[in-house]
Amino acid sequence: MAAIGFYHLTRTDVAAALPALLGRTLAAGQRAVVRATDAGLIEALDASLWLSANPDWLPHGTAASGFAADQPIWLTTGADVPNGAKFLFLVDGAAADLARFERVFDLFDGNDAAAVAAARVRWPAAKAAGHELTYWQQTDRGWSRKN
Repeated sequence: MAAIGFYHLTRTDVAAALPALLGRTLAAGQRAVVRATDAGLIEALDASLWLSANPDWLPHGTAASGFAADQPIWLTTGADVPNGAKFLFLVDGAAADLARFERVFDLFDGNDAAAVAAARVRWPAAKAAGHELTYWQQTDRGWSRKN
């Protein structure tokens, strides 16, 4: 089963929150897939990650850039995991077969009532499936784990 962290964005959008989380993933020697439901969001995240200041280098790719197997971070709207990633970042309400990953980061916009409601549906479903769950809330100093 996967360790799933629900990341409640309250201070920034996903484009601002992802770089630090992805940077820690790469520092841990892991590869990641970032999955969204909207191709426009994938394009925006692609551009945003190239401009990241902290960390200042987040090597990644999309179907448009190619070399999928070589990418430490893969951005997609599909179910593809061409880089063998064990870490999955779900944004924009994207869904996945969670059991195929070691760690899942479910990022949702706390300023969007529908996104919060959808996360509240995903939590008990993931718990019933036997995944290990944690809840993180964004603060002015980073992330705070809540019980």
